[in-house]
Amino acid sequence: MVKPGIQTLQIPDDGIFPNNNTLPLILMQLVFDPTAKNLVRAIEKTFHANAWGRSWRNGIYNFHHYHSTAHEVLGLYAGRVKAQFGGPDGQMVSAEAGDVIIIPAGVSHKNIEQSSDFRCVGAYPGGQSPDMQYGRPDERPQVDQNIGSVPFPKTDPVFGEDGPLLEIWGKALKT
Repeated sequence: MVKPGIQTLQIPDDGIFPNNNTLPLILMQLVFDPTAKNLVRAIEKTFHANAWGRSWRNGIYNFHHYHSTAHEVLGLYAGRVKAQFGGPDGQMVSAEAGDVIIIPAGVSHKNIEQSSDFRCVGAYPGGQSPDMQYGRPDERPQVDQNIGSVPFPKTDPVFGEDGPLLEIWGKALKT
């Protein structure tokens, strides 16, 4: 692992998707060497070592959805993707193998475009289990309460107790 280039995006409530008015989405670029042999296992092992579990392998759904009961991390191990965060008028993010995206609870995400070989590993902080929400009017206000109750992660999924997630989100909570 290398020291990543880090971008943060604040994605506020758009009236349909709650998103997250407090915690920013974090994109860590080239955290992992994209040419590494068995990159998928290296990402899974790193996430699990840092107490981010319930992992899966696949891609990102091609419809807007979010989780109100868990934060989520995506570790890209093949290809590239252009994803939209925050709903139909949200922000576009391009990512590729070796990148990590940390999505706060409530933030809508959708795969807009991908390479034919795109794949990622997803995982959640220890003790958190994701639900599936779609931005329907009947989801609120319950999902807003859920998002407000999601615990702060104990560790960064890549760098553990000393990772940038804890610093970035810790500052966001203090402001």
